[in-house]
Amino acid sequence: MLPAQLGRAPRHLLVCERGHARHPRSRHAAHVRDHAYSCRVSFLIPECGMLPEVLKSTMADIGEYYLVRNLPVHELVAHEFIEAFVKKGSCYALTYKTKIDQDNTAALLPNVITIDLTDAGFYPESKKHNRVLWALKEKKPLEFDFLLAWDNTGAEGSTLMSYFSKNQIQALKPKITFSTLRDLQCPVLQSNELQGKAEESCSTEELFEWLGAVLNQVSLDNKSSSFLSTYCCPEPNTVVEKAFLCTITGFIIPEKIIQLLEQLCCYFGEPKLAYWLTLTVHGFADSPVSWRENEHGFHKGGENLYNFVIFRNLDYWLQMAVGAHDDCPP
Repeated sequence: MLPAQLGRAPRHLLVCERGHARHPRSRHAAHVRDHAYSCRVSFLIPECGMLPEVLKSTMADIGEYYLVRNLPVHELVAHEFIEAFVKKGSCYALTYKTKIDQDNTAALLPNVITIDLTDAGFYPESKKHNRVLWALKEKKPLEFDFLLAWDNTGAEGSTLMSYFSKNQIQALKPKITFSTLRDLQCPVLQSNELQGKAEESCSTEELFEWLGAVLNQVSLDNKSSSFLSTYCCPEPNTVVEKAFLCTITGFIIPEKIIQLLEQLCCYFGEPKLAYWLTLTVHGFADSPVSWRENEHGFHKGGENLYNFVIFRNLDYWLQMAVGAHDDCPP
């Protein structure tokens, strides 16, 4: 007899909403802004074989991020740092190669710093805010390797490279890969049918599962000889001759994702064969927060991601997903 824990499926949350990108009350940009720590961004455009012109400049403007070694946490809240970076743009920091359920971690959002001390022997027994004060003021303060990113559009003054010593900071560029998928089976979607319609269109859940298979290069053939997957594209579906897939990997801040989302909406400014396209964003599995300041844990997978399906008429579906024990996405 299996233990009860093994027989219980992991709990996952998937929240879906529908809107229009040009509606004055649309929340699509706000949802992106509230998800601070993203490590992978992918967009898929059916009936397209190469990077569209409208997206080329956006891809070139993704920008750098930085790895800062042995950085004491208190330096992120120092007056000099706040004046030079936090007040002059959107500054993000996340501890590098720490495990959220096992290690001490820290993170900086544009308006708050969060510290998660998991080592029970590392701080005296006290209230949480006292633990944070202790961590910042200890003679041997908490130090981490941090990933840092800063959106300073229109700002002048110091740069992160000049603020830290050359031996401490390293500039990194996101990795960008392109591929053209041939003869891809795509589900038929209708923007006004979130739940799908029998024999006419697929649901948001079916699209979400299909997209996971495509982004992870899982075969959709449903061959009995396959030991990896017998998954097949949901019905009804159609075969497109080619689809363009771009994936960006690194530390990508919300401001850059909003720019990319806007340009993907502009893609439909001229007549296109594609009826819809997708933008999928994965958060760091070991991020201390998911959306806003909602606590995030790794547990069984660390999932925190969202996906936009943008339709030709600029209706959109937004799907937000987290794993076990996380708060429901906003």
